[in-house]
Amino acid sequence: MKSIADIRKDFPILHTQVNGKALVYLDNAATSQKPIQVIDALSNYYKTLNSNIHRSAHSLAAQATEAYEATRDIVQTFINAKYREEINFVRGTTEAINLVAYSWGRTNIQEGDEIIISALEHHSNLVPWQILAKEQKAKLLIIPINEKGELDQHMYQKQLSSKTKLVAVNHTSNSLGTINPIKEMIQQAHLFGAKVLIDGAQACPHGPVDVQDLDADFFCFSGHKTYAPTGIGVLYGKRELMEQMPPFHYGGEMIKEVDYDMVTFNDLPYKFEAGTPNIADTIALGTALNYMKEIGYETIKTQENALLQYATEKMSGIDELRIIGNAAQKAPVISFLLGTAHPYDVGVLLDKMGIAIRTGHHCCQPLMKSLGIQGTCRASFAFYNTLEEVDVLVEGLLRTKKML
Repeated sequence: MKSIADIRKDFPILHTQVNGKALVYLDNAATSQKPIQVIDALSNYYKTLNSNIHRSAHSLAAQATEAYEATRDIVQTFINAKYREEINFVRGTTEAINLVAYSWGRTNIQEGDEIIISALEHHSNLVPWQILAKEQKAKLLIIPINEKGELDQHMYQKQLSSKTKLVAVNHTSNSLGTINPIKEMIQQAHLFGAKVLIDGAQACPHGPVDVQDLDADFFCFSGHKTYAPTGIGVLYGKRELMEQMPPFHYGGEMIKEVDYDMVTFNDLPYKFEAGTPNIADTIALGTALNYMKEIGYETIKTQENALLQYATEKMSGIDELRIIGNAAQKAPVISFLLGTAHPYDVGVLLDKMGIAIRTGHHCCQPLMKSLGIQGTCRASFAFYNTLEEVDVLVEGLLRTKKML
């Protein structure tokens, strides 16, 4: 088992400087850093395999196709999908949600139907359903949160009815770190015949999920948060649902036969992968998920829980610092305010000290409005972060407090 020190050696960017200070990277909920194994996988593809896939008979194409499709198998195992064709490659969680909204939503949501989302949703799991509801004359219901930043499960149960056609919620909140009880929420939705989409973008960086155990109808996540490159993500959909859905994009590869007056669409998963795909980044996604497996999911969980506990304790000791969101079940994310200082000002001053955090509304404007604030500062941790880096953050916040 690798030590944290050895793990950090795999991430070149962690050894750089920002503003003359050693980088302390605490913006992992926005995007994670990439290990050298993933960087090498990208480079190796362009050096040795670069070719289009699926269509050609030559050796490079065959090798590239094999490497690309191997990632589908890796993802299938990572989320425990029943069938490999249930794994569809997209640009990220945002595209996955839009695909479901456009394809499944416009086919199945009718006037008078209801869609349930939560107050914790990222804009990417709000706006597509908002637009769909308006177009189809359906109703959008919002699950509220309690004072800890947890979803109000009593209200959720009251909202469910025979009118509910879809529940779309995140597994883990990007803004507050709340881990939602999605298995129970899925079970309750299914009692009313509703389908459920889970935004897993903030859950998958911390370890695998089991979509069969959850019984999720749709589940999506982004590669760039799971130590893979940007521009690649995954949409899982139950095979029987995806087979019934019309394509989202049209073009090459997603057809079986086409003439000027007819078209027959391809089988899953290729029906939803029109055109030349993001081959290099897909291959690198497989490398990233394998890297997480090699580190060990228990190692990841243990280190991240230690970071969250230590940082919460240390930051709670800072006068005038208020943590926003104290759910009983949390990912390694701490949203906070420092006195009356604007989050952006705090972020800029910390950056001068080499500390990278996120500031703003975190693409959750309605949530921030409901909390009566403009936004927060957010420190988000990954398994390669250290307790010493938490100390640097705390010292930086103390210095910042004196300057503001």
